[in-house]
Amino acid sequence: MMIKEFEFNLRELAGSMGDFGTLLPLAIGYIVVNGLNPAGFLIMMGIVNVFLGLTYKLPMPLQPKKTVATVAIAQGWAPSLIYSTGFGLGIVWLFLYFTNLIQKIVKYTPKSVTRGITLALGITLFRTGFEFFKSDIYIGFIALMIIFVFRKNTKLPAAILLFLFGFALIIFKGEIKDVIDIGFTLPPITSISLNDIYKGMILVGIAQIPLTLTNAVIAVTALLKDYFPEKPVSEKKLLFNMGIVNVIVPFFGGFPMCHGAGGLAGQYTFGARTGGANIMEGTIEICLGLFLSKSILNLFTIFPMSIVGAMLFYVSYELAKLVRDIKSNSEIFVMILTAIVSVTLNMAIGFVLGIIAFNLMKKLH
Repeated sequence: MMIKEFEFNLRELAGSMGDFGTLLPLAIGYIVVNGLNPAGFLIMMGIVNVFLGLTYKLPMPLQPKKTVATVAIAQGWAPSLIYSTGFGLGIVWLFLYFTNLIQKIVKYTPKSVTRGITLALGITLFRTGFEFFKSDIYIGFIALMIIFVFRKNTKLPAAILLFLFGFALIIFKGEIKDVIDIGFTLPPITSISLNDIYKGMILVGIAQIPLTLTNAVIAVTALLKDYFPEKPVSEKKLLFNMGIVNVIVPFFGGFPMCHGAGGLAGQYTFGARTGGANIMEGTIEICLGLFLSKSILNLFTIFPMSIVGAMLFYVSYELAKLVRDIKSNSEIFVMILTAIVSVTLNMAIGFVLGIIAFNLMKKLH
């Protein structure tokens, strides 16, 4: 039986939206809170999606690096710091690829520490979501109901319904007439700095490394073997492609990008089976960036943020669910310690202290 590499239909398009629940709130946060250029954001995301579809000939999720995005949005980072952090992480991925250090790093990073960072992300997103949610609690509760009812619907994804709900509210309020602004826009030429690379890596980059290696490389590779055993993808290939992408897109307004096992599961669940899913999604994003980027900025600026808050609640819940595989008391202690330090001080400090605590607990036992 011949395996199809590309299909272009509604099933593939719906599948490509499988991870929008995570992508949309972070995208809105990046553009509205941090001021990232919408043309660069959309066009670079679209180009990379097309690249992934053509390269892997499989559905391959493209998401913001959650640790970087969460901290950047919560702390209101300047765009240059976001671009520089993405570039710095891209250099790290290429270094790990060429030196074959990926296996050693994953081996010596305990799951309890990674889960602690994940839990900290969930807490941080929830806290940020609450600030958005309370701007209009009634609308926020309606959004939560939509998420609850349609969270597993393969034909009407909750994230798309939420976006349409927000758009309908804008029309109802009579704000739509000042929003649409059609025009041709190319991605900007942006810059990075060594100081911002250093600052970003210290603030969040170090903590992002084990999460990306586990969730975006090791876990994705394992899941691809389950979904598509006839099309194996190596960890090194994922690492190399993420490295190349992240050292290029920051110069054209692109955000720090990675894959994600949860996103892949969402895409597959909603129907994506070929590289066509990424190509279709990418083409739409490129067109939006080229011709409607000013409208996207206006829409996101007046978009009901209580809906974003509800989405962030759901994202934080999904992140928190991932920590359920930590069972032993010692690992739970390490996970909670890592999370508390990460939330109250710094994720890099939480990561380091978590590893120290894990090794001390190991010696005591």
